[in-house]
Amino acid sequence: MAGLLSLLRTRRAIGRPGNDERVARRPRAQSAICFSVVRIDSVALRDFPTPEGTPVHIMLADRALRFAALVVDMVIIIVAPFVIGLLLFITVAPIFGGSVAFVFLVLLTFFLRTPYFIAFELRWQGQTPGKRLLGIRVVDRQGGVLTGTAIVARNLIREVELFLPLSLLISVRFQGIEESDVPLFYSTLAWLAVFTLMPMFNRDRLRVGDMLAGTWVVSTRQASLRHDLADPEARPEKAQAKHVFTKEQLDAYGIAELQLLERLLRGADSRTAELTREDVCSRIRRKI
Repeated sequence: MAGLLSLLRTRRAIGRPGNDERVARRPRAQSAICFSVVRIDSVALRDFPTPEGTPVHIMLADRALRFAALVVDMVIIIVAPFVIGLLLFITVAPIFGGSVAFVFLVLLTFFLRTPYFIAFELRWQGQTPGKRLLGIRVVDRQGGVLTGTAIVARNLIREVELFLPLSLLISVRFQGIEESDVPLFYSTLAWLAVFTLMPMFNRDRLRVGDMLAGTWVVSTRQASLRHDLADPEARPEKAQAKHVFTKEQLDAYGIAELQLLERLLRGADSRTAELTREDVCSRIRRKI
């Protein structure tokens, strides 16, 4: 941090002679690197309008986190009926027979699946156990209250997106694939792939249920920085920082921009990194 601040002060004092020529001679690859560094945090950041009309920044949930949360919820959905099924076969089967217990188990699995997501998202304000564990949440895209209608809609669509094609594939697999079933099998597989990969092909990472319900899935984890590179306590050999930002200057930047600056400062000390730091340096100087 001290090196970047020193560069800020030096450039402010001596101006920028010859800067246009240096930029003109800069290779295209290096310019692209500078551009990507400045824009990288805008990929997942969105302006979220609050009911008071004041926009705040939110971070869209990572696709991998959403998949992991779904896996956790699916494990719960599968394990819970299995445990209950064992109890049914122990208690109900001796009285009514195994077939009755099996019917109860099938009905339980069917009615647990979709109500599981709906009930938890209604009760936990857009979170299921999997989402809570992974630190993500469903919110309304317009900044309003997440309604029950939106929650029900996005979860009913999941039946069409995921569970219905999965059920067809499993039934075809266990019954054996005959020649007449091949078109059905591959069309169902394509159906599942299209809906499952939908969040990969739109900038807001929305599945079809989110599009129809008007929802986002966002991260609820608080971002944190590692130790301050210019903190005297973190670096005792530096008694005091030579250059100090005022509170107003620091307030001009948010946590995401500070994280980006931290990655830049901790990066490799190469010619490309130096040019990138100079570019970021000039942007910071103009902003503050």
